[in-house]
Amino acid sequence: MRYLFIVQGEGRGHMTQAISLYNILLENGHEVCQVIVGKSKRRKIPPFFFDQLKDCEITAIESPNFITDSNNKSIKIGATLVANLRKTGTFKKSLKVIHEKVNSSSPDVIVNFYDFLGGLYKMLYPNSCKFVCIAHQYLAMHKDFPFAKGKIWDKASLKFGNVITSHKADKIMALSFSESYKNSSKITTCPPLLRKEVKNLTSSNKGFILIYMVNDGYADEVFQFHKDHPEIPLHCFWDRENAEETEIVDETLTFHQISDQKFLIKMSECMAYASTAGFESICEAMYLDKPVMMVPVAKQYEQACNALDGHLAGAGIHSQNFDINKLIRYLPDHQSKSKAFRNWSQKTSSIMLADLTNF
Repeated sequence: MRYLFIVQGEGRGHMTQAISLYNILLENGHEVCQVIVGKSKRRKIPPFFFDQLKDCEITAIESPNFITDSNNKSIKIGATLVANLRKTGTFKKSLKVIHEKVNSSSPDVIVNFYDFLGGLYKMLYPNSCKFVCIAHQYLAMHKDFPFAKGKIWDKASLKFGNVITSHKADKIMALSFSESYKNSSKITTCPPLLRKEVKNLTSSNKGFILIYMVNDGYADEVFQFHKDHPEIPLHCFWDRENAEETEIVDETLTFHQISDQKFLIKMSECMAYASTAGFESICEAMYLDKPVMMVPVAKQYEQACNALDGHLAGAGIHSQNFDINKLIRYLPDHQSKSKAFRNWSQKTSSIMLADLTNF
């Protein structure tokens, strides 16, 4: 069968999921004929995405994105809505590009990795292609999902995002930390889409803490912790514009530009992991048996839910800031869930292929 991917370019998780599914499909005799990825001026698409999909045509389009505060930390909901509404004309052009690529590549199945234009495309451009949506966010459609405490608007906006991105979907696949969520009439619960590179790593402990921040404004908190505790080695990954590939602050603090292979190696070597509360890297940490502290991006309710869900699955703790002291105090009490998580991850290919090849 022929597949076309539409991938949200915000953060790292949806892109690595697309890479993993790309490899699963190719290994089983299928073809990914086109990948369309959302971009914005705020965040560039990391080189590893193009490197991993080098045998497939990739088209980048302008897609809706978040607006952050002046410190590049908190999400500004109102400004995000206004900014994206102002770009309606740009997004219309992006939808036309999607339509052109669908017509020229003639896929059997369109797979949407939580891109809003992917859902709008299905709504505005009816076609015969099957439409499958894959994301961790779709667990919020499950009756047993534990929503984080928040305003009614926060919860409603997450549900609205799920509706838009999965409009008229033939199948919805919700990625989950564990098997605790059973399939329902609406969704198939699936293991995470971890790549082979993760599963081939050998876990060790070289005594440093790994940090990943989706917004570089959180670096101020890291600097403060380092000032107070210079004896604790830290390796941090960010995507700060114009920063060097590697910036060695001193003997125990280093910042790295986002690099797929380097990040995975550091993940396998760290003693613990602190991160904004995306889904994919938390899964990588669980697979490699690394205790985690999850820090939801301020005012990004989806990440608050991720942090709560990850905590309940045994990944680690959640925090409102990058206070590494909390993570260090937690380490003696951490109970590994790696074995159960690895067993769950072994089912990824069979579950994905069953849903993606049978309609």
